[in-house]
Amino acid sequence: MVKKLLLYFSILMTSVLQAQDFSGLWEGHFAYFDIRDVTQGTSKIFAASENAIFSYDINTEEIETITTVNGLSGESISTIKYSQDYQLLIVGYENGLIEIVFDNEEDVLSVVDIIEKVTISPEQKKVNHFNEFEGKIYISTDYGISIYDLERLEFGDSFFIGFGGSKIPVNQTTIFDNNIYAACGNNGAIKKASLDNPNLIDSQQWQTIGSGNFSFIESVGVKLYAINSNSAIFELVNDNLQQKGSLPNPPRDMRSVDDNLLITTQANLFVYGMDFNLIYTIGVNQDFQTQYTSATITATEAYIGTNSLGVLKIDLKDHSSIEMLRPQGPLRNNGFKINAKNNELWMTFGDYTVSFNPAPTRRYGISHLKDERWVNIPYDSLLGATNLNYIAYSPFVSNQVFVSSFEEGLLEINDDEATILYNETNSPLESLVVPGNPAARSIRVSGTAFDRAGVLWTLTSRIDKPLKSFDRTSGQWQSYSFGDLIEDPLNDEFGFQEVVIDKNETKWIAGYKFGVIGFNDVQGNLIKNISTEEEGMPSAVVRALAVDNRSQLWIGTTNGLRVLYNTAGFFEDPNPLVREIVFDDNGIPKELLANQFITDIKVDGSNNKWVGTLDSGVFYFSADGQETIYHFTTDNSPLPSNVVNDISIDFTSGKVFMATQGGLVSFLAGGSEATDELTDAYVYPNPVRPEYNILGFDNLNDINNGVKVKGLTENVNIKITDIEGNLVAEAQSSVNLRSSNANYNFAIDGGTAVWNGRNLANNIVSSGVYLFMISDLDSFETKVLKLLIIR
Repeated sequence: MVKKLLLYFSILMTSVLQAQDFSGLWEGHFAYFDIRDVTQGTSKIFAASENAIFSYDINTEEIETITTVNGLSGESISTIKYSQDYQLLIVGYENGLIEIVFDNEEDVLSVVDIIEKVTISPEQKKVNHFNEFEGKIYISTDYGISIYDLERLEFGDSFFIGFGGSKIPVNQTTIFDNNIYAACGNNGAIKKASLDNPNLIDSQQWQTIGSGNFSFIESVGVKLYAINSNSAIFELVNDNLQQKGSLPNPPRDMRSVDDNLLITTQANLFVYGMDFNLIYTIGVNQDFQTQYTSATITATEAYIGTNSLGVLKIDLKDHSSIEMLRPQGPLRNNGFKINAKNNELWMTFGDYTVSFNPAPTRRYGISHLKDERWVNIPYDSLLGATNLNYIAYSPFVSNQVFVSSFEEGLLEINDDEATILYNETNSPLESLVVPGNPAARSIRVSGTAFDRAGVLWTLTSRIDKPLKSFDRTSGQWQSYSFGDLIEDPLNDEFGFQEVVIDKNETKWIAGYKFGVIGFNDVQGNLIKNISTEEEGMPSAVVRALAVDNRSQLWIGTTNGLRVLYNTAGFFEDPNPLVREIVFDDNGIPKELLANQFITDIKVDGSNNKWVGTLDSGVFYFSADGQETIYHFTTDNSPLPSNVVNDISIDFTSGKVFMATQGGLVSFLAGGSEATDELTDAYVYPNPVRPEYNILGFDNLNDINNGVKVKGLTENVNIKITDIEGNLVAEAQSSVNLRSSNANYNFAIDGGTAVWNGRNLANNIVSSGVYLFMISDLDSFETKVLKLLIIR
């Protein structure tokens, strides 16, 4: 799928840029509960959620999605319009961007004229409505009206129709009797001008009808109707306003469909005939409690967008016949924390501020992706647990997770059902204590992690014993004081972000004022921190920690990245230091991610690092940070936002999930964790058939191609030979890396190897049987796999 970008340097000059095809390696996981607008074609209904779109085929009942993976920007959608004549979908955004999705849903054209108008304030660029007439789109915006030519795919004139040519909000336009009518805000009333007038850029050519603010205006056959900000409905007769009625609730949408006038309020859809005779009233069903946002109808059904249920398909004759339409997706787009494992993922939305303030309380549910379907558990099924954040999988109990609540304690979920909320009544978890305010209660649990023995470690902020362990098997809890380090836990340290555990059983903790805290209960409750500039820290506010495969601690702060190389000797070292990573940029030494706000760090099977940032997207670095393998942003990838909240790697599927402010996406990186033994190693696809067409490519990072070997141990050598013993290809762990600039034909990424089917002479191999001879360089374990290639 191709994303095309039109940059208009003038009205007559355009430039087209083509972006990469995202569909092969990326997936989008967007929320479709809150519908901003609906529109219809001959056989499809289109619905726009916050930043993604889905279509519903009326005949086949199939649902398809259009997301950033297909080329959408990921910005906030304000309105959509389907052009039947040109078979394309026009998408308007709150920031002024316009995108055109062609009917094959494979091409997206981005029109950036409004965004790039420096004479218009960003607050005035919102696209409110599209009105199609004779091959042109009249674009209602918060500054006025602009025209887009659908035949030439070219931006045209803009009209500022306020007093003296000032900018005023135009909410909707319609064409009636060869005149354009505009419903205006900012006391602009209704503006009217003749389409035959060649000088519509002159505001004096526009007539004013009525007074005050108008939200909607629509023509229905030979009638013209408008609604003002007081929810009064008017018919315009010879440009005189005649009130026809008023609405019980403020209108959300008004449109004309097949000589019917549709008016949508939060509680009702009203369908009127051309003469304003009421045909249908469809109220909110008590079994589908929601608010309506927009609507359209066919001959037999109404399709009503809602703010919490997606689109409701309701029979026009039998209003009790209701079907919910929406694609699979999580509850919300702005995921706070995610955790992926074994082809599933959990996602929370609870959050707290950078300074660990949980207010206002987030009463959101939790989402679980399993077997490629989303299970969404609403808040009222979570035993009152609010501000949900970190998720920890139980290592020994299937379908069990523990979720931190930064207000109520720790939530245990079994088989997608919340079963226990641990708090001060049934566990040692404690509330903070505010002197003079005994009623204050807040059990602020954040980071959680299981150790190798299956013991769960949790962090609770602003108490004397913030670190607690919970042995789920025995039911035993233990609490550990930080009193030797933090004298006043209520005021000296606002909160702890996360905890990671290394091979020496040291618990590394991300603090707000105390930087990185190391705690080891096995060695006698040793505790020590590192937080100052003299110790190498660019900031004491630590947001992310990761222990890599070499037991090095990677530290993400609000002002840059650091590494603690000597974790084993941390407690004995009288002057421990963290180091920045310096790389060579064309002969100039530079600090890696200098001054960047780091939000997350994850380590993959090759010891490479995935790093999320607050406003610069996602970076993928080599193991030592010297090479940037990828840098994903909204400009070059399906990331819906450069604000990255969390990252998680599913080592089973090889997918890297990225939770951003604008939604969740995944990238098929293809790596995996190394195993302990070669027992379960296998090669696939096997056999390689001609129809697979996976041999001979050059980029090993495209995991959709090539022959893969999975189940490898950490340090292996693999030789590929033909049946006669001739060496075809060879690779070794930590040497032949997929991400290397050397462009290997055969490379190893953690527990996975990828071969492109070329031999040492760089020729594609012929049909035959090939042997993969795997040797573990540490344990001397060996394994031989056979592969059949048919060309």
